[in-house]
Amino acid sequence: MNSAAAYSPLMPTSANTFSSVPFYEGNVSAGAMYPPVMAPQANMFGNVPGYEGTVPGGGGFLPPPMPMEPVAPPQPGPENPEWSIPSLSEDEARTAFKEFVSSHCCYGDAPVTQGVITSMEPFNTFRYRLETFTESRSTEWAHKPHEGEPADFYAQPAPRPWEVQATPPKLFSDHTEKVRVPYTSSVKECHTCHAAGTEQCRECSGSGKKTCPVCNGAAKSDPACTHCNGTGKDRCTKCDGRGKKQCETCKGKRQLLTYIELKVEWKNHVEAHLVEQSCGLKSDKLSSVKGKELFKNSQNLAYPLLGFPNPAVSQASERLIKEHQTKNGQTSRILQQRQTVELIPITRVNYKWKDNTHAYYVYGKEHKVNADNYPATCCCVIL
Repeated sequence: MNSAAAYSPLMPTSANTFSSVPFYEGNVSAGAMYPPVMAPQANMFGNVPGYEGTVPGGGGFLPPPMPMEPVAPPQPGPENPEWSIPSLSEDEARTAFKEFVSSHCCYGDAPVTQGVITSMEPFNTFRYRLETFTESRSTEWAHKPHEGEPADFYAQPAPRPWEVQATPPKLFSDHTEKVRVPYTSSVKECHTCHAAGTEQCRECSGSGKKTCPVCNGAAKSDPACTHCNGTGKDRCTKCDGRGKKQCETCKGKRQLLTYIELKVEWKNHVEAHLVEQSCGLKSDKLSSVKGKELFKNSQNLAYPLLGFPNPAVSQASERLIKEHQTKNGQTSRILQQRQTVELIPITRVNYKWKDNTHAYYVYGKEHKVNADNYPATCCCVIL
């Protein structure tokens, strides 16, 4: 920063009314600006490398600093895992089927009470889930009515965007926090009302009157409108007939405190891969159920899992980790990654009813049921 830089004469300008602050160049507020009262000129500071991508109306996401933690080593599979799930009993299958049927008003219960289970086939499958918890930061110029706060612009250099303190939420939960960047505040004249504290009423265009709602402005004299006394006009209720109202921008304070606002966003990016199963149950049914948790691991940066009996799990882990780190590592800081492997129970229950063979599926730890071709339905008419 050049301490010998001179002020330019105050004159009308647009977005450059706002001060330029080292590390925050490019933060521009939309809308035409008027000359500031105390803010320095925007061109008194040079551009800072690393902030060239900022855009009007907001600085865009700022590149995060290099990670301090080393990359995690390869992770083996869980030790001595219990890969099996207890088989579903016939009683459990019938109970789940009965609850399913009773929840449908158009389903008769004869297949439940009279049907005979002939076989039960397990089609258990794996689900791999990757969660990437990130923090991203962006900046833009902001303002508020000046209520006597000190302008701290010249107190000391402003901290870099990633040096500003912000309190993160619980891991793997979304949250947004807005922080006023220290040492970027200055006071300026309100650009909306030119420091008048009031602005023209938009409802009546400053006249203090509106068209009479009774005669629609006809202003008849014979007989005269009793509401407007034949004038065709009525007092504007928005401004109480004054033609002006309190400035919405400065709330009547006449001056604004302008500053750089840092927006910090924590976001949990979740993606799952379901290993294909050939039982005939649609995969989207499984997204709402839980399975038996076989493995869970959290690290700053995850590494593909090794040693699982089903290679599709390792392949999904490698693919998703690469995609997440490539996609999120450019504009945000990866704080933590978590991998989970579940074994989801799926059982196809074959049963016989009225000499015909039918089937339904019991899946998830919740024992949800899917029976697309239930054989005893009726047409219900709701009046």
